[in-house]
Amino acid sequence: MKNFDAVLDSSGLYCPEPIMLLHNVIRDIGTGHVVKVIATDPSTKRDIPKFCGFLGHELLSTDYNDNDGVFVYYVQKK
Repeated sequence: MKNFDAVLDSSGLYCPEPIMLLHNVIRDIGTGHVVKVIATDPSTKRDIPKFCGFLGHELLSTDYNDNDGVFVYYVQKK
């Protein structure tokens, strides 16, 4: 996915920091905007979908590269 409005690079951070930072970014962007989240914590595979479901945001796509341990998510604020 190429279109996004903000980037959150939480590489090297572990739970709960990526979700706390995502919450701050989502709060600061406009409705309908998209955040690209880059993470290295495997728990984000569970935490980001739960975050979106709980707060009503849309998880547009996910990309996991098991070779380099990088997880990329696109979250749209609703």
